[in-house]
Amino acid sequence: MTDWTGFSLLEKLVGFPSVVGRSNLHLMDFVASYLADLGVPCHRLTGPEGDRQNLFATIGDPAVPGYILSGHVDVVPADEPEWLGDPFVLRCEGARLIGRGACDMKGFDAAVLAAVPDLLAMDLAAPIHIALSYDEEAGCKGVPHLIAALPELCATPLGCIVGEPTGLHPVLAHKGKAALHLTAKGIPGHSARPDLGQNAIHALLPVLTATAEQAAALQKGPQDARFQPPYSTVQIGTIDGGRALNIIPEHAQARIEARAIAGQDPRALLRPVLDSLGPDVQAEWLSTYPPLALAPGADLAQLAQQISGHPAAPAVSFGTEAGLFQQAGIPSVLCGPGDMARAHKPEEYLLRDELEAARQMVLRLGRSLSAGAGPVPQETLRSV
Repeated sequence: MTDWTGFSLLEKLVGFPSVVGRSNLHLMDFVASYLADLGVPCHRLTGPEGDRQNLFATIGDPAVPGYILSGHVDVVPADEPEWLGDPFVLRCEGARLIGRGACDMKGFDAAVLAAVPDLLAMDLAAPIHIALSYDEEAGCKGVPHLIAALPELCATPLGCIVGEPTGLHPVLAHKGKAALHLTAKGIPGHSARPDLGQNAIHALLPVLTATAEQAAALQKGPQDARFQPPYSTVQIGTIDGGRALNIIPEHAQARIEARAIAGQDPRALLRPVLDSLGPDVQAEWLSTYPPLALAPGADLAQLAQQISGHPAAPAVSFGTEAGLFQQAGIPSVLCGPGDMARAHKPEEYLLRDELEAARQMVLRLGRSLSAGAGPVPQETLRSV
């Protein structure tokens, strides 16, 4: 049996080009084989796309409430010319481990998997679940299928730690998101005779205007000082249409997103946009996930601070799968190695020490749940 370390596991995971929207089956084959060699069975949950899977594995008794360690295995594309090497071959430069997904968030995945042999040696009174999902970068499209299957896989978990890069500081809140794809259809013709055609770009103008007006209105509140900016936002992300200046555009499209502070529904923020749609414009939801809000005094918040060794941070403005776990009734927190400022850019990296610190956090969670640590309540763990 191969003696896998956090580094070797990260090297292997980065080597799978599991770009969002593409198959991740080879990566999941590897993870399932790794766990099987350790005697850990796993459930591979194929999504409706057919070529992408979620994976769920349990160390301990699944009939007892425990904790989920959640990470996604998809990464954003790596076609930037500024990469100094193959982004899907992990490079070591001093303390830096460089590769696409090293920070966001295969580093956390590798740390969790590297901790499994030690977790198996512990007498866990409550289980630790490993949840790996797909297409998080496309708006958390994969994990809802996993969450829907949880009642058949385990007792209702006590909490979920989503290992997005936060410098191992537990983060208690994040914004939610909803995204729309708008398409307009017109009638082509020569631009000299616009009366004989129908301009698809013009058909989009009312909805684009409504979006800009909603963006300005949201700045006035409500506000939550934990976020930057402290209010919900709406923006037009892309616009495309037309073939030539002297041709009436037959097709046009735009993508619009809303990001909602805790307490607001991101879909509801786009209601003024939807209300402005004309008869020649169609709207399709691309993705949606709710905000996250965990009270500072919550048991999971206290536990995350103790096992990470870091104080909690109030909030981040990006979104994650944690809001979906919370919506399903599972308290959730963000806590993972690295810094999001390094993600989604060339030469993405994780530090060696950060990788090991994440593994140690997982081991501290295991020790806090071990039978020798004292009784583990069914609904809460106030002291570890």
